[in-house]
Amino acid sequence: MNVQHQSVGRRGFLRGALAAAVLVPMGGTIASCAAGGGSTTTGPTGTVSDTNPFGMADKSTVDAVIFKGGYGIDYVNFAGTIFEKTHAGSTAKIAPSTDIAQELQPRFVGGNPPDLIDNSGAKSIGFSTILAQLEDLTSVVEAKNLEGKVIKDTLYTGVLAPGTFDGKLAALNYVLTVFAMWYSDSLLKENGWTVPKTWDEMYTLGEQAKAKGKYLFLWGKEAASYYLWMMMESAIKEGGDEVRLGLENLKEGCWSHPAIQSVFTAMDKIVKAGFFKPGGSGTQFTAAQAQWSNAQEAVFYPSGSWIENEMKDQTKAGFNMTGAPTPTVSSSPKMPYTALHSAAGEPYIVPSQGKNAAGGKELLRIMLSKEAATNFAKTRLAPTIVKDTVPADGFGSTALVSQTKLLADAGEDIFTWNFIDLYGTNKDQLVVMNTFLDGKSDVATLTSALQNISDKVRNDSSVKKIEVK
Repeated sequence: MNVQHQSVGRRGFLRGALAAAVLVPMGGTIASCAAGGGSTTTGPTGTVSDTNPFGMADKSTVDAVIFKGGYGIDYVNFAGTIFEKTHAGSTAKIAPSTDIAQELQPRFVGGNPPDLIDNSGAKSIGFSTILAQLEDLTSVVEAKNLEGKVIKDTLYTGVLAPGTFDGKLAALNYVLTVFAMWYSDSLLKENGWTVPKTWDEMYTLGEQAKAKGKYLFLWGKEAASYYLWMMMESAIKEGGDEVRLGLENLKEGCWSHPAIQSVFTAMDKIVKAGFFKPGGSGTQFTAAQAQWSNAQEAVFYPSGSWIENEMKDQTKAGFNMTGAPTPTVSSSPKMPYTALHSAAGEPYIVPSQGKNAAGGKELLRIMLSKEAATNFAKTRLAPTIVKDTVPADGFGSTALVSQTKLLADAGEDIFTWNFIDLYGTNKDQLVVMNTFLDGKSDVATLTSALQNISDKVRNDSSVKKIEVK
């Protein structure tokens, strides 16, 4: 589970840099959006070369902590094995975590953070609190990969933007994530249903599903935010960039924008109609997801493209998982129905105070090799930011094939946001969304609660704000 900043070059990324992302290679201009910031790497150093571009000391240990979510950590273990073969005598110590903030913030305070971190999940560390303590990763993308190619030339367009803060490439987001409304293609065909393009059509389908003993949606307590993201996606498509920019810049009254209110109202109607399976706020999220993917108690589930891998052992045979764009309120939104929320996710960071920051960069460089990236795509059924690793048949995955189609159909109408991860607001938003989906609050209460969260950050003088244009 995860979503992910910068002011320079961000708009180009949001409005098309990921167009047909799994097909379009990144050009050599990407370094321009990651300029600035010198290395402050500490610890012993070795000889710099093409095979050791960061001067990692011989026979050293790399301490990596990886968020264990929908993608697991096996893909990093795979890269760790390559790391140890490439650097005989060195060790990749890779540990999982499900609560990055709780486990690692004390280590940042103590001056002994890990060398490499996947700062992901609902409990990730807000970047605004650690930005000054992170290495600039420009040197990583300018290094050659294991195949001898400059890494920046092997990446998809725009994927460095989400990790670029005030001109500093502080995080390298490893996975290309497509956010969609997922469903069983076989279930829809079996019932003669079509994917709704508007919320009115969704409500009608909810009535039809209810007649067949199924819900439209369900949720688990840790993933209630998925429905907030879905509503934000719909509102941004309905109202355009001004909706996104208001949220990103924590503007006063941003959650009261008419486009947002129209989506909130549509969703409230669906909740009040009983089209959500009750009890989600007391259900563990993967258990809830299995009720969708295995028991097929609900028709749709909004999520990032990690969902297929996360539920691969609990998905009904012949499910044919497929993604669709989020519905809009009207039939004439400012952005087309095919517009898509997509971004590079799973942000990897290298703390400057790590004992072996050079080793952290080296393990990350190996993760960006074609061998490691192809392994991820094949085993996790999702593309990384490294191009040319997904075949046309998606390794037999209908969900992976549909991601390619969603990106191609969206064209230049691709967007994302970063304020939730930047300011660490997901924890508070989870509480608000669980209450709303439980039917225990209305649109006015939801709006007020979300606005209070944004206002708290905006009015906190200790939090550095980053303006998005």
